[in-house]
Amino acid sequence: MDRLTRMELFVRVVERGSFAAAAADLGLARSTATAAIKALEANLGARLLERTTRHVAVTLDGRAFYQRCLSILAEMAEAETIFRKATPQGVLRVDAHPMLTQTFLLPHLREFLDRYPALELQIGQTDRYVDLIREGVDCVIRAGEISDSSLIIRRLGSITELTCASPAYIEAHGTPETPDALEGHEAIGFISSRTGQVLPLEFTVDGQIREVTLPTRIRVNNSDTIVDLACRGFGLIQAPRHRLRPFIERGELVEVLADFLPARTPLSALYPQNRQLSPRVRVFLDWISEIFAKAEL
Repeated sequence: MDRLTRMELFVRVVERGSFAAAAADLGLARSTATAAIKALEANLGARLLERTTRHVAVTLDGRAFYQRCLSILAEMAEAETIFRKATPQGVLRVDAHPMLTQTFLLPHLREFLDRYPALELQIGQTDRYVDLIREGVDCVIRAGEISDSSLIIRRLGSITELTCASPAYIEAHGTPETPDALEGHEAIGFISSRTGQVLPLEFTVDGQIREVTLPTRIRVNNSDTIVDLACRGFGLIQAPRHRLRPFIERGELVEVLADFLPARTPLSALYPQNRQLSPRVRVFLDWISEIFAKAEL
């Protein structure tokens, strides 16, 4: 194993916190990875990692060497990109909300894979927080404001959200004409994965965003469940238009307060800032930007 490969392996071990995970990422046997790091430490004459049966911790020397490795690997990747046309290849690991994946990515996926035949795609579908470095994910697509300074954010667009309820709920509680007419109404609470708190309803009134907190007898943290509950008449919800459109078209949900839409929700792609942007991530970002630029969000 050459020096650069050992550096790449060491970086992966640090970021993944595991020899087994790092070895799997690089297609190596765990024993090979362990031996390579031992050889690296012997060559440097320094202890880089502290190993226990369950965890791998980085020493002070290891942290300093890690930063130098990042710089060297980034410069090497940039040099290769300049002096030869970098062909995207290998496994690209991305994560996106299931509805975004099914509605926007999957219908165009064949075109992407045909365009880059040496690329393999591993798609995770969650709406929870993902630690990209620790979990070995190259890129995530997320809706909402992002405050993580360790990530580079590429804005893809913004999502229109609607306020809806079932016909049965409307029949029982009436149709609110303005946000001020929501007294006596009930919402299905959606618990934010970032804060653990129920999100208030939002409405645009005279150009300003107004938050309204309604009683919530049911609170959930899953977007499929909240729509199902709304269809069953348990209360008002706010959700992306692309998520609610099929239910509105089938008459299972009715839009209300259409003149007081919530603020549009930012849609972004995120990737770690401490890594050189690889050709496979770059072409994915360009492709997904094209998809969302044409989509009705």
